[in-house]
Amino acid sequence: MLGNDIVDLDLAKIQSNWRRKNYLDKIFTSKEQSLIASANKPDEMVWRLWSMKESAYKIHNRKTGIRDFAPKRLSCTVYVDDYGEVDINGYIYFTRSNVQASFIHTIAAPVYDNLEKIKVAIYELPDHPVDYKRTNPGCVSHHGQYLALVY
Repeated sequence: MLGNDIVDLDLAKIQSNWRRKNYLDKIFTSKEQSLIASANKPDEMVWRLWSMKESAYKIHNRKTGIRDFAPKRLSCTVYVDDYGEVDINGYIYFTRSNVQASFIHTIAAPVYDNLEKIKVAIYELPDHPVDYKRTNPGCVSHHGQYLALVY
């Protein structure tokens, strides 16, 4: 099973004011809030953590059938070189994030070694393929200008 999430950073700036009072408290653990506060680029860290949570949740939901996206109960650990992991009630999902100037994309897998085997296709409007479902992606994510498929 695979998970992925993409965040269009330009759209995120418009749609979400994560700096407003109590916003972080609703979504991120105290450890994650410390990562955000100490980050050189806090906006980037917010959306990286968010995409880690989303990509892991997509696997967890398919694996367990549980539809309960409670972001604060998904605990992220960030490692060097864009790797990390997300703990959801004792289930561990491994992640790798691709941070670009205009988007952040994260892939997730239940086995660390599988991260290197995942093939990624990212499209920016207007170049989204209309028939992408026919390619049988393992997971689909879209936000703003971007469509991300993983195989």
